[in-house]
Amino acid sequence: MSDIWSFLLQTLTASGAAAVLLAVKAMLRDKLSPRWQFAAWGVLGLVLAVPAGLGGRYALVNWPLAVEFLRSLLTEEFGVLTRVSAPVPLPQFAGPPRTGAEWAYAVYLAGTVFFLGRYAVSYLRLRLALRRGTPAGEARAALIRETAEGYGLPVCPAVEVEGLGSAFICGVLRPVLALPAGEETDEKVLLHELLHLRHRDAAWGLLICLLRCVHWCNPLLWYCADLAGNDLESLCDQRVLERLEGEERRDYGRILLSMANEKYARTPGTSSMANGGKNIRRRIEAIARFKRYPAGMALVGVCAVLVLAGPCLVGVRAQGVYTGDGLLPQRLRPYAAMASARTTCCTTYAGAFDTYAKAVLAENPVYLAMCAPLEDQDRLWISARLRRASRLESWDSVRMPRLESFTVDWQSGYWIYNLRPVEDGAYEGLLVLEPDTVAPWVEKELPPWDGTVHSRYLAIQPLRAEKQGDRWVVLPLGDFQVIQGDERDTGNLGLPAWVYEARCGDFTLRMRYQTNSCASDMYAFFDLPNSSIPVFDFSLHPDGEFISSYYSTDLTAIYNGTPADWVSIRSVGASSTPWSFGDERPELEHPGIGNTSGSSSAGGEWGTRYTYDLELSGRKPHGIEVPLGGSGGGGSGGTEPWVYPPPDCYAADFYLNGEKIGELTLLVVEGGLQ
Repeated sequence: MSDIWSFLLQTLTASGAAAVLLAVKAMLRDKLSPRWQFAAWGVLGLVLAVPAGLGGRYALVNWPLAVEFLRSLLTEEFGVLTRVSAPVPLPQFAGPPRTGAEWAYAVYLAGTVFFLGRYAVSYLRLRLALRRGTPAGEARAALIRETAEGYGLPVCPAVEVEGLGSAFICGVLRPVLALPAGEETDEKVLLHELLHLRHRDAAWGLLICLLRCVHWCNPLLWYCADLAGNDLESLCDQRVLERLEGEERRDYGRILLSMANEKYARTPGTSSMANGGKNIRRRIEAIARFKRYPAGMALVGVCAVLVLAGPCLVGVRAQGVYTGDGLLPQRLRPYAAMASARTTCCTTYAGAFDTYAKAVLAENPVYLAMCAPLEDQDRLWISARLRRASRLESWDSVRMPRLESFTVDWQSGYWIYNLRPVEDGAYEGLLVLEPDTVAPWVEKELPPWDGTVHSRYLAIQPLRAEKQGDRWVVLPLGDFQVIQGDERDTGNLGLPAWVYEARCGDFTLRMRYQTNSCASDMYAFFDLPNSSIPVFDFSLHPDGEFISSYYSTDLTAIYNGTPADWVSIRSVGASSTPWSFGDERPELEHPGIGNTSGSSSAGGEWGTRYTYDLELSGRKPHGIEVPLGGSGGGGSGGTEPWVYPPPDCYAADFYLNGEKIGELTLLVVEGGLQ
């Protein structure tokens, strides 16, 4: 916590946990012993001790969204997301406060210092008063020793002080038992205070005071501090009553009743039987309900606290993203949408790719903000203002994709080609879309459409997904470009691929490697009376995964020699398999005889082709491609993402006329994104 917004997020998150606690404690008031009623406050203590929003989760309400909405509305700053770095104030002023938010934080810090100082002065005055006191008389000291020995409790120095309303333990490290001077002290009061001493309840009181100081402006947490202090005293009452019998319990209740009108102000680092008239009345009611809880109730208490800790400490993630529609006033919708996009970050690289692709398909800047780096948010806000526009190119932003040359077919979905892990844990891939229309000037620059079914225009853009903090973001590695795809059984020959090559005599042996990955939420099914049809699913899944991926290979031999040498070649064959640098060269299959090809599950393949079966049609054989086969593989399903990165290289044996003439190593000559 280093500014007013981080404090607001921390205190609101704690308020959500406190509301859950109060509701559950009210329901279990008569079901749990005072021990577990007080232990339940430990859940709130853990929430307060942990920075809010840890893991992107929250309790009861989406507090990060609420704070981000308020901050963006008041400041219109989007470059930094509100974070809580520590559970206590960490002032970071570069100079005197200038903005309203800085002044508010300064006021909050001043209030924290004031309450800390107030409690510190109160404690120091009390310690000085105790120093002026006199050691307990011999009769009182003997009574204290007898009470301690009778119940097996520790003792500490005791002093008598004029003007005290009741006895109490003061101090955490060097505790002192303070007694009112000139008044008799009942054994049961001593028993109460010695039990405080044994269980170091003064330290718990100190922590409660610190809670008041840090969250002095939160009335709900102030109220919880009062209840926690009262539960601590009720717990001590329970311990006392468990050691008393019959009439002694009624006497103990009468002693408490006599303190109901005292206005004793609790000082930090102390514990007292008297803790205010209103609280004492609650304790007397608890005494009236006193019962010895069976041993099995301890297990019930543990289970109740653990169940209570779930929604408070873990919470839930946001469901869905607000896109600017609904009941909010028109002026507030953009701020709410931006806050929703910024706080609902992508938690997986697949979710980031999916969100970016849907931002382009739906022309939705809210989606784009979800997967954009935080430092780009200000620019995105200024240029787009989160208005629905007819075209993305109308938004002048460095982060917006350039679609001037085509309109996208939003219902055709998208594909991620050539997905692979790269350095620093990032992933790169090629976003592929199907255009609805292509600009005439772009169409003129493309090869003529051959009219076949497998040939169509495609729009491609290389992307990089990397983790920045707790969110995955997408960084375009280039602009969109329109190409003519050529979809075959061995992949899409019109799209980029990893190309491996090696020379052997008059031939160049070439291997194309290509992958295609799909997200789990690509398509939904629209049910009809007798069938169902797939439709593209625009719902967001920022924590989604790629659950299917397929790879394809295509092996060819390219002739670079003369026509005179070509006539002596009757067949061309090759065997190949993926190979990792440093490993022993694998054994390869013989390609066989005749027009044949095959592949293995390990990615190896082989093939032979008679040259006289090739259709030369009067063309010169120089540059002719001899197809030697293609294969593919992959999988789908499961919970793990399917990624098939390209091999380091390929080992290959090359054959002419049925005889092996070379053992080759095919190396990468082209990447998979351009």
